[in-house]
Amino acid sequence: VLDLQGPRYVSPVPNGGFVVSEECGDVKVFMSSHKLLCSLSSKYGHQFGNPAGVCVDRDGSILVADEQRRTVHLFPEHGAPVCLVSTGLQRPASMACSSFGHLFVADTGENCIKVFK
Repeated sequence: VLDLQGPRYVSPVPNGGFVVSEECGDVKVFMSSHKLLCSLSSKYGHQFGNPAGVCVDRDGSILVADEQRRTVHLFPEHGAPVCLVSTGLQRPASMACSSFGHLFVADTGENCIKVFK
């Protein structure tokens, strides 16, 4: 996959594609054929500070940690983005979603993993 602007984190999506965060830029979703499906900032009109970790939950929604804004947003396939975490993060980096509905966020600002339900 070419023409990315500082790719940082990548996560698979259920349809066989993947999602990629770009440093100080955007988050892009690709199909299994590696063709660009959409950019989250364009699709949702969302302005990222510095998107970092990305993951996909069991419903197929994309979650993005914003290192600069110290937040985690959920981007459902349909509907508006939802801010899931707006306080308590110093420098969110990578993330993972469990099949039990837990969100694990590596907070490099506090050298720890934070777990959200």
